[in-house]
This record gives sequence, C-alpha cells and structure tokens, in this order.
Amino acid sequence: MTNLHQLEHLLALDEERHFAKAAHKVHLSQPAFSRSIQALEKQTGLLLFERKGGEIRPTPAGQFLIQRARILVLEAKSLKRDIGLYQQGEVGELVFGVGPFPAATLAGQAIEKIRLEFPRVSVRVEIDNPAKLLALLLKEEIDFFVADTGEVNAAPYLNIQPLMRQYGHLYARSQHPLAGQAHRFEAAWEYGIASVKLPDMLKAGLGQLLGQNSRNLPQLALECDDVNLLHQIALSTNTIVASTELAAKTWLDKGTLVKLDIIDFPPLFSNIAIVNLSSRSPSPATTYAIEQFKQLV
Repeated sequence: MTNLHQLEHLLALDEERHFAKAAHKVHLSQPAFSRSIQALEKQTGLLLFERKGGEIRPTPAGQFLIQRARILVLEAKSLKRDIGLYQQGEVGELVFGVGPFPAATLAGQAIEKIRLEFPRVSVRVEIDNPAKLLALLLKEEIDFFVADTGEVNAAPYLNIQPLMRQYGHLYARSQHPLAGQAHRFEAAWEYGIASVKLPDMLKAGLGQLLGQNSRNLPQLALECDDVNLLHQIALSTNTIVASTELAAKTWLDKGTLVKLDIIDFPPLFSNIAIVNLSSRSPSPATTYAIEQFKQLV
C-alpha cells in the first residue's frame, strides 16, 4: 500500500527533476530513493516519470498523482501541526510573508501590534514576490502571506481573502524633465523605469506600448522588490518609478515625488489579499496577525 513517505518522495522528484538531488532533499541514499519511486510505480501500475534527452519529467499519469499527493501531504502536515497546537496551547513562532507593496504600506503597523500582543512569540517576515511566497506557503514554511494575487490561481487548498486594491502609476522627482506635461510612455521609457519584479505578462504589455516584438521582453532599468529603495532612486536620479499611490504617499504629500501624466499608460492596480492554507488551523498569533492586516484597510 502506498504510504505518505512515498508521496513525499514523488513530490521531491517532481520539484528537483533529478534523482540524486531529490534523494538528498528527503535524506535518503539515491538507491533507496530510486527503490521507493519504483515501488510506487509498481503499486499504482503507472509509469510516473520518463527520461527524455537526459531530462526527468512526470508523465501525464505522474502529473495526476502529483496533484493528489500534494493535497494529501499538506493535509498530513496540517494534522501533525494541529496536534502540536492542541498539546502546547500556543506556538512560539509566527512566520508570514508580505509582497513588496504590502511590506512598504501595511507590514510595519501590523508587526508593531503583533509584538505588543505576543511579546514572547518570535516573528519572522519573508518579503518576496507572490510566486515565491506561494511556494513557501505550499511547503508550509510560512503561516500565511499578504501580497498581490493577480498571478495566484484559486485552489481548494488555498484560502484567499481579498484585502484591498492599490492603484499604480508612474512617478518622478518634482524637478524631472517630464513633470507637469503630458507625454507618451515611450518618452518615460527613455529615462529608465524602476519597478518591483514584474511577471512576463506585464513586461509583454510594456513591450506593446513601445511597439516591440512580443518575443523580446523589454528590460527595466531597475528591478527590485524593495519599494522604498525604488523611491529613493527616483528622488535622486531621473529614473521613473512604477509604484502605488499608497506606497508613494509620504513623498507625494511632501511634493518631492509627482505623478507623471502618461497619456497612453493603462490603469494599473494591485489586488492585495491574505492567503493561507485552508486545511491548516491557525495558531492564536496567526489569527491575530491576519486580523491586524484586515483592520489596517
């Protein structure tokens, strides 16, 4: 009968696409790991992986089993953790993720309240793009994350709670040559655009504004997930920053940054949401942290 360890080995091989690396990941020797995969294929009567040109990849049957295995392994880990929570009453660590814009606009206030309410709980925050935060969540390395969910697909094992919408524009220092007049995006591009790391779909959209071939994605002048650093670069150079109204508010209120009038630049917005695993019971600190983010909007 198939056991949980075999399913974990299946997922490890899918992630690594290399027997030696997958074996190392689950702390097995390569021969023992190979026997586990072979046993799983024998038990299911399915060929789960194939080799083509030196590459290991799942067969359609393997992809089917991997999808089911991921849910089962998540459920099993959640059960183990829930038992620990029941026995201990409260965990000693809170780990959550935030995307670039929530990090710049919401996280500070939320963390302040968490530290006041749970002074003995260790708090660790991962700041990264939504794709990487989702990967951490699925590995149960974070309890939840707050980020733009435009690229996060709904799934039965995910609980996605919409939080707010942040609207984005192009901003520059108040003395910028383009400030105060209407321009096309091509003129702004010449000064260099600084932005958080963008998915290829959005880069392709920028390429269309520039009349570029869709096969060659345009390269931004600066890509960085530290939003405050992006603002600093825009304040000290002629680089133009793509940011949100809320993230740029401090500098807009001071008049040091201004919104550019780019007539052909489409409306942009970031749908911020809280994402956690639906099968995982939250600790008291996690529940409180999520509630603090909700109260900030």
